[in-house]
Amino acid sequence: MGIRVTSTIPAEVQTVVYVMRAVNPETLRRVATQTGTGEEWLSSDFKGEVGDILPIYAGGHRHLLLGVGAAAAFPDVQRGFKQLMIRWGKLCKSSLVVDWFSGDTPESYEEAVEAAVSGLYQGSYRAGKYKSEGAAVTDAEIFMQTVHMCVPEPQLGRCQLAIERGMVIAQTQLRIMDLVNAPSNFLRPADLGSWALASAQQYAYKAEAWGQEQIKNAGMKALLAVNQGSAEPAAFIVSHYEPEEVGDYPLVALVGKGVTFDTGGISIKPSTNMHYMKTDMGGAAAVLGTLEAAARLKLPVRVAAIVPATENCVDARAVKPGDVIGSYAGKTIEVIDTDAEGRLILADALSYVVRELKPNVVIDLATLTGSAVRTFGYAAAALFTNNDQLADQLYQAGWQCGERLWRLPLWDVYKDDIKSEVADLRNFSGKPTAGAISAAKFLEVFTDNHPSWAHLDIAGVAYAEGDGNGGKLASAYGIRLLVRYLEKMSRQ
Repeated sequence: MGIRVTSTIPAEVQTVVYVMRAVNPETLRRVATQTGTGEEWLSSDFKGEVGDILPIYAGGHRHLLLGVGAAAAFPDVQRGFKQLMIRWGKLCKSSLVVDWFSGDTPESYEEAVEAAVSGLYQGSYRAGKYKSEGAAVTDAEIFMQTVHMCVPEPQLGRCQLAIERGMVIAQTQLRIMDLVNAPSNFLRPADLGSWALASAQQYAYKAEAWGQEQIKNAGMKALLAVNQGSAEPAAFIVSHYEPEEVGDYPLVALVGKGVTFDTGGISIKPSTNMHYMKTDMGGAAAVLGTLEAAARLKLPVRVAAIVPATENCVDARAVKPGDVIGSYAGKTIEVIDTDAEGRLILADALSYVVRELKPNVVIDLATLTGSAVRTFGYAAAALFTNNDQLADQLYQAGWQCGERLWRLPLWDVYKDDIKSEVADLRNFSGKPTAGAISAAKFLEVFTDNHPSWAHLDIAGVAYAEGDGNGGKLASAYGIRLLVRYLEKMSRQ
């Protein structure tokens, strides 16, 4: 997609989009004048709510009024443009101009145009990659050849940079959506490693993908225990991005749960909706995507992405409820529920990261618990940390870009939930309450009390109902949030 800024509306453009916060007389008057339409008619048919679209055909042009809601925050603009692409993208095959003048002036042109770019790309995504007639359309260029963002002349330079940044993040998100949506027979643990290696080669950062023997030699007993029931060997991915300029940059380690398919193991899941368990590597995909985006944007911060990858399957060799397993940290774990496997593989990854990489900040992302979904639905991820500054930084980054978080407690009163009579700790409380919290308390044990660690339970937001795009699809949640966090951290 060619997206560029301009201060005037090109004569050859066939479709003009007016971005509207809400209907007010002054805005309506401007648009009515430009489209040759009556103000009364506009006010009766268009309310300016997020995603409202009103087509007007006049003067040899197609005019579209696009509602982004009264607040016109980043997620509102993004959602509005996503709906524009879903509903009108195929009709805009030549060129389109987004007129930020005649509608309502945004508070920040840079934020607005980046949100628009994000929405256009998100709306272009199609999940039919494995259909017999051909690959899925995941490239917005099939719909629009050129998009012009018409902004005031003093804003041109900053807005073009915002567009380019938005395109990098959006393109990465679409790649990650393909990963998460991939069936497990097309995306095995080794395939996840291959993806990381290919990305590293393309975007000039470093990556390793350990095989079964290297994992065994490293002593990652919890990862290997989960992997016992699978015919596919585990993988352990270690990727690093370093800025080109030499400097004393902080290191942020991102850890992502990479269960490429989760049957629940011996504690098997119900068959209903089990096919969605191909998405249990949403955390892994998010951290790999964040690293790729950081490398492409050349952010002035060091980033590591670590992914323990495996299937959790049912087999004669599979770990059983009541088994006691080891871990990289040397602690023994009583396995109460084999469907609480994500915290087991993350335990090894977190211990490795803290002890070997010694990062300034550790953030893990995982589609970890149904408890988080029952608490927040599909609107927010659960955030756990004992670092108030990190909590605020992540919350603000998420709120600004529409990838919301809400903090839950890590109080020691919940420690009893992971106490075991036969091992150092157990992986599941067995209680119907506080499931996301007890999972976070389990992970905390393997951070060696790192002073700046956060756990994001993204079970409800990594894969959700498509916004008019058909069925449940990956959201690429976490990439925009983490990139924004990394950018702010680099400026401190």
